[in-house]
This record gives sequence, C-alpha cells and structure tokens, in this order.
Amino acid sequence: MPFTEQFDVVVVGAGHAGCEAAMAASRMGLKTALYTLNVDLIAQMSCNPAVGGIAKGHLVREVDALGGIMGEVTDAVGIQFRLLNTSRGPAVWSPRAQCDKQAYRLKMREVLESQPNLKIKQAEVAELIIKNLRACHPERDTALFEPPSGSNKARGELPYSANDRVCVGIRLRDGRTVGASAVVITTGTFLNGLIHCGEQQYPAGRSGEPNAVLLGEALKQLGLRGCRLKTGTPPRLDGRTIDWSRFQIQPGDPDPTPFSFRTRRVAHHDSQVPCYIAWTTPETQRIIRENVHRSPMYSGQIKSIGPRYCPSIEDKIVKFPDKTTHQLFLEPEGLNTHEIYVNGMSTSLPVEVQLEILKSIPGLETAEMLRPGYAIEYDSIDPTELERTLETKKIAGLFLAGQINGTSGYEEAACQGLMAGINAALKVKKEPPLVLDRTEAYTAILIDDLISKGTNEPYRMFTSRAEFRLHLRIDNADRRLTPYGRRVGLIFDAAWADFQAKQQRLEAIKLLLENTKLTPAMIEKVSATRHSTDCHPEVPVFGAEGPGRDTALFGSLCDAKNEARGEHPYPANGQPMATGLSSALGQSLAQLLKRPEITVEHLVPALHELSPEFFDREEIRQHGSAAALPSVIRNELKLVETEIKYEGYLLQQQRAIERMKKAEQRTIPAWFDYRSVSGLSREMQEKLVKVRPHTLAQASNIPGVTPAAVSLVNVYIEIQGKRREQAAAV
Repeated sequence: MPFTEQFDVVVVGAGHAGCEAAMAASRMGLKTALYTLNVDLIAQMSCNPAVGGIAKGHLVREVDALGGIMGEVTDAVGIQFRLLNTSRGPAVWSPRAQCDKQAYRLKMREVLESQPNLKIKQAEVAELIIKNLRACHPERDTALFEPPSGSNKARGELPYSANDRVCVGIRLRDGRTVGASAVVITTGTFLNGLIHCGEQQYPAGRSGEPNAVLLGEALKQLGLRGCRLKTGTPPRLDGRTIDWSRFQIQPGDPDPTPFSFRTRRVAHHDSQVPCYIAWTTPETQRIIRENVHRSPMYSGQIKSIGPRYCPSIEDKIVKFPDKTTHQLFLEPEGLNTHEIYVNGMSTSLPVEVQLEILKSIPGLETAEMLRPGYAIEYDSIDPTELERTLETKKIAGLFLAGQINGTSGYEEAACQGLMAGINAALKVKKEPPLVLDRTEAYTAILIDDLISKGTNEPYRMFTSRAEFRLHLRIDNADRRLTPYGRRVGLIFDAAWADFQAKQQRLEAIKLLLENTKLTPAMIEKVSATRHSTDCHPEVPVFGAEGPGRDTALFGSLCDAKNEARGEHPYPANGQPMATGLSSALGQSLAQLLKRPEITVEHLVPALHELSPEFFDREEIRQHGSAAALPSVIRNELKLVETEIKYEGYLLQQQRAIERMKKAEQRTIPAWFDYRSVSGLSREMQEKLVKVRPHTLAQASNIPGVTPAAVSLVNVYIEIQGKRREQAAAV
C-alpha cells in the first residue's frame, strides 16, 4: 500500500504518555510523528494542574532518571513545590508541585517542537492499518518475529509479539495513510468518551473537546478485550470571589527539591504561591444526601467503575456517613489566571447542586463557579492483552500506554509512555527490549501489576504496592535507572558526566563518614548544631558563608526556652554541653549517624571542614541560598544518611530480593496448607485454594493475589516443611 508519509514510529495522542513516547523515540534517533486532535492542547492538564504526590512523585523521578521530560518541564513551570511525608521514613518521601496549567502545555510544546526527528501533526486517527504477514509473506514471518539476542527467553516469555498480524501504519479521517514500523496509542479518555453532569450527558474526550469514536470502534474490531472506566473532575472557581481569610494557608517549601536530577534550581524558587485548606460542613453533607439520587453514579446512568482512591464528594458522603466534614484544597491553576481548582470535590452532580454545595463551605459563600465538575466514561483496553514491553500480544508493532491501559493520573501515564516509546524504538532498531524488574522501579511494578492481574478500576500507584520500597526511593532513582537510560540513548554525554560525578561525590562523602573518628572538637560542633536546630530550626545550619554561626541570632531565644524547661545547655564558659555524645568518642561519624536523634545536618559543620569541595558548587555561588542547606547539597547528604542509617534494613531487603528472585520459580508442595498461613486474608486463601498454583510465579499471576501474599507463602513453605519433618520424626 502506498503511504502518504512514512515514519519509524507514530504516536497517537499528545497527552502525558504521548509526549514521553514521542520524545523517547525521536531522541533515540528515529523519525517520529506525534498525532493529536489539537496541537494547542498538547500535554493539557485535564484535571488537577499538579505533578507528583505520594508514589506519583517516585514515578516522575524515575521518568527523569531514564531520560524523560516530565520532571524538567515541571521544574520550569511549577508555582509551588512541597516534599511530602517528611515526618515519615525516606522510603515514602515524595515531591509534589502545583503547576501553571497554561505554562505547562506551552513549555511541553516548546520542548517537543525543538526536538530533531519529531513532527507534530494535527489530525484525527480513524483506524490502524494491519497486515497479515503469514498471508502476505509466508516465507518471512518467522524471521520477522525472531526475538533479539539478550531477550527474555529465560523468563519463558517473548519480548515482542510473535503472531501473524502486524501494525504497519494509521489511516486518518481525511483518508491519508501514514506508514510506521511501530505505532504507540496514548488516547487517554478520548476513546468513546461520554461526559456526565447530573442528568445531562454528551460525547466528549474532555470538556469542550470531541471524543475519538472512529479509533475506539476500530480497536474493538481488532479483537482486543476492552472495558469501560470512569473518572471525574471538580468545579473551578473565580479566585476573586473567594474569602481567603477563612482558610488555612499551605505554603510551599522555602528551598524546593526539584523533580529532575538535571535541574539545579526550580524556575519559580522565589515566587511560589500558596494553596489553602478548606473543610466541608454538616450542611454540605445534608445537601449531597438529599441530591445523591441525581448523581449519575447513583442513578444508574454511569455503569462503569471509577477510581477507588480518588472518590467523588458524593462517594465520600455515602461511604463514610459518620464523617461530617471532609478536607478540600483550594489550588491556583496558574500565575496569570484567577481560576481555582477545588481539590477533593470531584463530582458529577447537577450544576445547581454543585453551586449549593460550594455555598455551604465557609469562605466560598459568594464564590462564582467558572466551570462545573463532571464525570467521564471512556473505553480502555484490558492490560493483560500486553507484553511487558507494552506491545500488544495479538498485534505486533502496536504499543499502548496511559489511561487506555486502565491507569489514572498524569504520572502513571508518563512512565508508561516513556517505556512504550523506548521499546517501540528498540523494536524498530531490532535491539533487545528494555524490561525492568519490579525490584528496580515503581514503573516496573505498575506494568507488572497491569499485565499480570489486569484492573477493573483506574489503577493508581501507591508506595504500598512495592515489596522493597526502601530500595525504591526518590533520591536513588538515578542510580537505579540512569544506566538504562544511557544504554538506550536517552541520557546524553553532559547528563551522564553529571551523573557519574554525583556518584563519585556520594561515595567520597560516605567513605569520609565511615573513616573519620569523632573527636572532642567535633562533639562540641555537633552539640551546638543540635542545640540550634532543636531550639530555633529556622536558623541556618550551613549558610553561604560557611559553617560558623552567630549565637546572638538564637542564643536569647534558646536560653529563654531552655530556662523555662529548667535546662541550661550553656555552662559558664559559654560552650554547649556534649551530654550524651561523649560515649561516642572515637567512633566513626557514620556510626554516630546511625543514632536516631542524629541527622546529617548536625554533622554539616564538621563535614564542611573535612571536605569543603563537596559544598563548593557553582549553582550555590550563583544563587547564594539562605536555606539551612541548599537543596542540591541537602538531598545528596540525605541520600548518604539514609544508606548509612538504614544500612541493616537495606542489606536485609537486598537478601530478600535475591531470595525472591530465586523463589519465583519455586514449587509449591501439594500438601501446602494456605489456611494456616498467618497474615493471609480470607480472600487470598480462597483464591489460592481454588487455583492451587504449582509455583510462586503462578501464584503471583492470580488476579487479586498481592506480592506480599506471595512472600508470605514463600516463607511458610519452609515453616510448614519443617513442621512436617518434625512430625514425621516423632
């Protein structure tokens, strides 16, 4: 068939998955085309204009470590940055940024348009062009699907689809045909999208945008199993009509942690905007209860399943009847607009009910609604139709990524788009695919969960989905994944040199901590630092001029505070006491750092004297950060602290990872009793008893059986085996 145009890779849909897929393929040297219904809405933030959050921030970090672009764009347009969960362990720390909605899509378009090998096209894709290779070229089809060397044969699976059908291009609505060696579909909520707002419903991909009916029907004709999912969005308000004095302010971090490892300082570092916290009232609850029958979710109008972990406001009221108030967040949509996003109030209730709900919230009595909330139903493909490369099993050369695979969220879409783009490019280049192990990345956990278990509701990533999350932190995503990005060609020379230099710095500072013994002088410095941070935490531990401190800045405040507690940390000679640290004299700084009450910030004065070059950075000289520790240094030191403080746990998990990899093919004895496994839920027991898997790998593929359950079974095989041996010996 003669094609109007020919590309190596064609990406359909320019949302967060599509942008990553297109950039990956083009950066890997392939001629790539990105097709979208509207080039002015590339990377549109359909819902909340925010990136990151719990576990989602981990995904963005991993995208960046592999060579993706979401992190860098967020750093350029973010208007508020916060590092979440810092009161807990480092495994669950996660960055989040409120973005300028308009600036995000403009910046993403700028990045895409400046990329060589990438063409952006506005057109509607109507169908895929599929060839039956066996019918056309029976002598060639075996060679075409021969797995590349170094593939996953050892896992008992083909890295690429091995079947008779192959996708060779796309047909546009206007009749043009475009040839491609690989096609990536990233259509989001556009496939047969249907919007619901109260009793009203109308076809759309997003509010005000047409849906993709032709492509949706074409995919059904290909024999790919599908399902119908639902998501929603809250109303937007005019910020000028809100009484801001009634709400609790939520500022950003004073020295934000960037998303990208290649960003030294976020663009709006000194011009962040606050968000605000609001609460519903019993009156809100009453209004929703009286009108819940008008919600499409409860009237039967919507039959598909929505996201369990992002419920609508009516869902919250119905499912948690004893809770009279619910938290909401008022978040700005940009620097040049008054539009406010009401996070936590996703709804599909009629417009007049939404207005009534808003007026029941203190501070929003006079608020004007710019856009109502709505729910949207859309088609998705059963992700068990996919290989681990995100290529479909039934049609070679066809890759799927994003919400079409049953996920929710920009971040989940972006990581899939990146992996699909990488593997599409590798397939075209006839190179081995990139398949990550779930012990290496949250991205791999997401893909493994989807293709192994499928999903009947929009899938959201959580840190609890990881078996070994202490190994999958935000601070070491580059160490885990950047070598893979380098191998496939997404990490260029300058970024690779920076990565290697960073690893050398980290290794050097870790060795310094392990080899330096604690002296009396160091104890005094550590004690003074602990005193200043405990008493007056806003006083810098380390500033631009060095580790020395002016006690006049905080001495009187600390003295007053400690006298009130009956404590006198400064004796007559004016020096801080070293109470509790004298027993550590002669120990290494690393050993001292393992104490729970000691953090790496306490050791900064000593480290600055021992290794001044670690603190001498060009970006710090340029910006002269006044923060306790500039984020670029603080984050590196925190990584070293985590690896030292949690060394025992990390080693324990590493051994467990090695055991688990060996155990994946372990046989489950016929005599094994699932019902006696403590900690295994009744649901898990019933599923396992019914299926009776022969190996742990088979058990892990049973829908609903979690990796944690498989780990329990693995442990109890040994326990029950020993009990049987003991019983037989009696």
